Amino acid sequence: MKLLIDSIQLGLLYGVMALGIYISFRILAVPDLTTEGSFAFGLSVSAAVTSLGHPVLALPAAMAAGAAAGAVTGFLQTRWKIHPILSGIITMSGLYSVNLSVLGGSPNLTLVRANTVFKLIPFLSKNDAKTVLPIFFALLCLGLIILFFRTHIGMCIRAVGDNEDMVRASSIHTGACKIIAFCVSNGLIALSGALIAQYQGYADISSSTGILVVGLASVIIGEAVFGRRSVTVGFISAVVGSLIYRYIIALATRYSPLPAHMLRLVSAVIVALALALPAFREHLGTARLRKGGTDDA
Repeated sequence: MKLLIDSIQLGLLYGVMALGIYISFRILAVPDLTTEGSFAFGLSVSAAVTSLGHPVLALPAAMAAGAAAGAVTGFLQTRWKIHPILSGIITMSGLYSVNLSVLGGSPNLTLVRANTVFKLIPFLSKNDAKTVLPIFFALLCLGLIILFFRTHIGMCIRAVGDNEDMVRASSIHTGACKIIAFCVSNGLIALSGALIAQYQGYADISSSTGILVVGLASVIIGEAVFGRRSVTVGFISAVVGSLIYRYIIALATRYSPLPAHMLRLVSAVIVALALALPAFREHLGTARLRKGGTDDA
């Protein structure tokens, strides 16, 4: 039971990150490698502000930091015409030094003695808060992001992702739309990092390593369950995919005969299978069609 509860808690917190990755990966159709830097940025800012005694303020501060990182990536792409992958790498690389500075020159910062948002609710124990707050934040972010993409600017961003040339011909500033999308995307990713820092009671700059692949796997797994439909369903599927991914990881690490230091290998295999799932399904469908054609003949 504890395995399931822990998976739900982490799955919902990382689900906020999956929402951000869905924006860049599916809506803008742009590979944004800023993710690892902005996740660590949110984690670092949250830990630093929380250690000063402001755990609630740490969350919007982390979102603002992530949005700023997204704005830099968007500016590099739209203004300086740098390739999307390279612009993300540039921002991510620069953020490594920034994150170290935020953490006071150390790669980690403990929050064991600090108050976090998970300790502030008087009528809930810390363990209960670790279940209630992830549900609250996941539903809040999910609801707000769905509403945002139904507004005029949200529809413009969706249109840019579908057909940028047509949108530009309609006198819509595509560059501004992209920058806003990157700000929203990385703001959510940073918020996820901020919540994770307070949830686990410490910030470690290496926590963001491979986080982009984890988010992509969540999106792909969710789409395998729900299919690729509307944007609203896509956001919901990203959160559900994060829950499923976390439970798979928990099962794999608990029952795997491999030692603990092989966790990243196990995770990499699971992620690879998740990303390859659409190809497997397509291959299976083609094989069935060929078999059906042979039978008819």
